Amino acid sequence: MQTVNKAAAIRDWLEHGQVAIYFFAVAAGCFSAFILSGTAPLESAINPALALMLYVTFLQVPVAELGTAFTRVRFILPLLLTNFLLVPILVAVLVSFLPNNPMLILGVLLVLLTPCIDYVVTFSQLGRADARLLLASTPVLLIAQILLLPIYLRLFLGENASELVQPAPFIHAFIWLIAIPLLLAALTQFVARKSHLAQNISEGLGLLPVPATAAVLFIVLSAMLPQLGQAWAVAVQAVPVYVAFAALAPLCGWGMAKIFRLESKAGRAIAFSSATRNSLVILPLALAVPGAVPVLPAVIVAQTMVELLSELIYVRLIPKLGRNYP
Repeated sequence: MQTVNKAAAIRDWLEHGQVAIYFFAVAAGCFSAFILSGTAPLESAINPALALMLYVTFLQVPVAELGTAFTRVRFILPLLLTNFLLVPILVAVLVSFLPNNPMLILGVLLVLLTPCIDYVVTFSQLGRADARLLLASTPVLLIAQILLLPIYLRLFLGENASELVQPAPFIHAFIWLIAIPLLLAALTQFVARKSHLAQNISEGLGLLPVPATAAVLFIVLSAMLPQLGQAWAVAVQAVPVYVAFAALAPLCGWGMAKIFRLESKAGRAIAFSSATRNSLVILPLALAVPGAVPVLPAVIVAQTMVELLSELIYVRLIPKLGRNYP
C-alpha cells in the first residue's frame, strides 16, 4: 500500500509539474543542439522514443474497453466533427494566407490537420477538462487521422500530394506508432491482471507518460535544430498562421460542444483537442518526404513552440468556459 501511495504521489507531482518539465526539456534540447556537437544522429532515436511515449500513454487506457469509446457517440461525434470537419475548414482559410511554397504549405497541413493524442491529455487535466474521456478517445483520434490525412492532403494539394507524400511512411507509422504500442499495452494490462509482479511493473510504467514526452521533445530538438539552418526564414512565415489557429481552434471545439449540449468538462476536452496538434508524432512522416530537410521539420518544430506557449494560456482561460452551467 505504501508503494502504491508513493507511486501515486510521484504521478501527481509529475502531472502538476509537467509544464515546467516540458519547457525544461525544450530548453535542454535547444542548448544541446546549439552548444554541443554531434547531436544530429539522435534523429534515429525519434521513432523509438515516440513508440515508448505512445505505449505508456495507451497503457493509461483500459485497452480491453476501447470498443466502448466508439459507443460514446455524444462525445466522440462532436470530437471527430471538430477535428476532421471544422478544423480542416479553418486550416483551408488560414493556409490561403501563406506564400506559394509547397514545402511550407505541406508542413502546415501535416501539423494542423492532425489532432494530438499525447500531452493534450495532461494539459486538458490542468485545464479542468474531462481528461479521462479524452484519453479513452486517443486511439480513435490517431486511427482517424492516419486514415484521413492522405485524403485531406489530396484535397488541399491536388496532384502534388502524390509527389510529395508516399503511402509507405503512413503504413510504417501505423504499424510502429499505433498497432504495436497498442498491442503491447493490451498485453501488459492482461498480464498485470494475472500477476502481482506484472501489476507493479505496470504501475511503474504509469509514471512515464510525462518523462517520455519530455524525452521526445528533447530528442527532437537536439536532433533537428542543427539541421535546420536557414530554413527558419521559411518556417517563421507560418508563425502568424499558427498563432491564428491557436486563437480560433479552441472556439471551434467549444462551439461544437455547445451544439451537442455537452457538459462543461467534456466541452473543455474538445476545446483542448481542437487546439492541440500532433507535431511530435507527425514528424517521422514529414522526414520521409523527399527533400523534406530542412524546411519541413523547421515548419513543424515552429508549431510545437507556438503550441507549448499557447497551452500556458489555455490552462488558465479554458477553465473559465462553461462556469455557469454543469
